[in-house]
Amino acid sequence: MVLLENDAFLTELTKLFQKCRTSGSVVITLKKYDGRTKPVPRKGHPETFEPADTKCLLRASDGKKKISTVVSTKEVIKFQMAYSNLLRAHMDGLKKKDKKSKSKKTKATQ
Repeated sequence: MVLLENDAFLTELTKLFQKCRTSGSVVITLKKYDGRTKPVPRKGHPETFEPADTKCLLRASDGKKKISTVVSTKEVIKFQMAYSNLLRAHMDGLKKKDKKSKSKKTKATQ
């Protein structure tokens, strides 16, 4: 997995969306990141770790290529605006739901 800067992550994510436009999918995950690189110690060896700043870890994958970035609290607003614009631009390839399944359910209940 490649850890990128925020701007480089957005450009690579754009490339992933364009690559998977006709077929395939892009999986994006977002989670809280406290800066730990080692696992949490067991009960026998307590270690106090206090993160200086909470961050967000974003990961994106198309099944073959994986990219990730860490966004600090100072850059969240700027990153969120750019990220939302990117998502809006590339969400046009979604398939609409079949309305037949909804009408079948209502006929079955009557």
